[in-house]
Amino acid sequence: MKDFHCKDTGASCDFVARGNSNQEILDQVGKHAQTAHNMKVTPELSRKVEGLIHDESSDAHRQSSERR
Repeated sequence: MKDFHCKDTGASCDFVARGNSNQEILDQVGKHAQTAHNMKVTPELSRKVEGLIHDESSDAHRQSSERR
C-alpha cells in the first residue's frame, strides 16, 4: 500500500490518499486539490505529487506520519 500526505507539499492540510498504485493516489489527490484547495491539476503538480507518494513501509512514510 502507498500513500500521499498533503502536508508534505507544505500545506497545513491533514488529507491523506492511499492506494495500491500511483495512479489510484493521483486520482484521489486531483479531486482533493480541486475541491479543497481550488487548484488546477497540471502536469507539474502531478509530477510533484508523484514524487511525494511513499510506500507505507518506508522511512519517508514514517516521517510524514510523525508530522501529524
